[in-house]
Amino acid sequence: MFNFMRGGPRAFASKLALSVVALSTAFASPVLAAGKTITAVMHSDLRIIDPIFTTAYITRDHGYMVYDTLITTDSNFKIQPQMADWKISDDKLTYTFTLRDGLKWHDGAPVTAEDCVASLKRWAAVDGMGQQMMQFTASIEATDPKTITLKLKEPYGLVLDSIGKPSSRVAFMMPKRLAETPPDKQIPEQIGSGPFKFVASEFQPGVKAVYVKNTDYVPRKEPASWTAGGKVVKVDRVEWVTMPDAQTAVNALQSGDIDFLENPSFDLVPVLEGNPDLNVQVLNKFGFQTLGRMNFLYPPFDNVKIRRAALLAMNQKDVLDALIGNPKYYKICGAFFICDTPFATDVGSESLVKGNGMAEAKKLLAESGYDGTPVVIMAPGDVTTLKAQPIVAAQLLREAGFKVDLQATDWQTVVSRRASQKPPKEGGWNMFFTNWVSADVSNPISNLSIGGQGKKGGWFGWAEDAKIEKLKDDFVRAGSLDAQKKIATEIQKEAYDQVIYIPLGQYQAPSAWRKSLTGVIDGPATPIFWNIDKTE
Repeated sequence: MFNFMRGGPRAFASKLALSVVALSTAFASPVLAAGKTITAVMHSDLRIIDPIFTTAYITRDHGYMVYDTLITTDSNFKIQPQMADWKISDDKLTYTFTLRDGLKWHDGAPVTAEDCVASLKRWAAVDGMGQQMMQFTASIEATDPKTITLKLKEPYGLVLDSIGKPSSRVAFMMPKRLAETPPDKQIPEQIGSGPFKFVASEFQPGVKAVYVKNTDYVPRKEPASWTAGGKVVKVDRVEWVTMPDAQTAVNALQSGDIDFLENPSFDLVPVLEGNPDLNVQVLNKFGFQTLGRMNFLYPPFDNVKIRRAALLAMNQKDVLDALIGNPKYYKICGAFFICDTPFATDVGSESLVKGNGMAEAKKLLAESGYDGTPVVIMAPGDVTTLKAQPIVAAQLLREAGFKVDLQATDWQTVVSRRASQKPPKEGGWNMFFTNWVSADVSNPISNLSIGGQGKKGGWFGWAEDAKIEKLKDDFVRAGSLDAQKKIATEIQKEAYDQVIYIPLGQYQAPSAWRKSLTGVIDGPATPIFWNIDKTE
């Protein structure tokens, strides 16, 4: 059994559409196209290209190509400067961020503090850690063209961890005119200041996304480390191509038609490991939590007894065996905040981890008044790490006595549809499954799914739970790690009692790439494509 939370992650956990920049004709020139090109098959095709609009990891990955961050996290879980350095006042109430020289947007305009203030406000309106930070914030202002000043009402120790967190949602900076777009609407252009530029003319949603080197980007001098350090682009072009069939993608990697495969099917990993021309490696050693989320707005899951019956029917081992197969890559774990972290506890998780809840599920469902309302489950078939969960869950729910409507779709449709608050009969949904990077959910503030804000500000499913929101506030005000642990345990107890979501275990996912690629960086927000060179 793997243990991916050692040392650094413990410290981290405790501290804690399509209108884009017009590109010059050179970007489409045969000369550039003939340069070094990395061709990659990502875990999903790209359709939504606003990294604040959605928490989808493929959109986060797109964000890292096009945009940059004020600060970020290195491989020692330390916050580091990226676009800006910072100072903290002696009374811990004022954070001053100073932009480094030479920052330009892809359209040539200089990056200003006003741009960054607008970007922080848009991000904080929808991100869980950002929302919590703003409750302590008195003001965020541009005090001169290069200075962002954040003033707090009272000390809050997670300011840097929030703005510099490496995964969804990331506090990406964008021009003010884009950042002023309401966060529930997608930005109309893709203009960042990051190491790559997005090629609008070649974007075919569901087929291909293309990025070219931003020749005006000035990397930091420090060595690359996770999302920190120098983002040195060593190739001319990166193409993300869609290959939903797992065997086709593996064949393309072995033949050299593609260079990088983010998530090969687990049953095909041994084939790749036997190929001397390939590297097979887990880049995100902290792994993922996979989970099921219900819609609290409509029957049947607006009834807590029915949610509990569904929870009791679930079984982590069945899900992980179907999803991963090889126990080398998975871990049965009922902790909402990830096993082997300071906030790990097994409170409330017995039926999930032991798989002994089916009889009680049937009994509770019969007592709940369930009237046979179909459970609409969205089932994406195009993402290796999301195929199995809805199928296994549908089978277990049917065994418990639920009527299930399993609707085949693709992941990007799920990403769009899960944002809809319409009833299931009008294109809405009752249940979907997703995965979080473990670092994203390792404490009650970073774990976006644990919130209880309801329809306004809450994550998809819109659970409303005032007790959890009060406990989260207590957590950030707690004066010691021991006090935080006790509060985290109370949050988990309430989350299981109300079935805020269903944690279905943890896993690691290996990536594979040809040995012609060098400099591939690991981390919790991989893959990233700076620092990679390619030899023919």
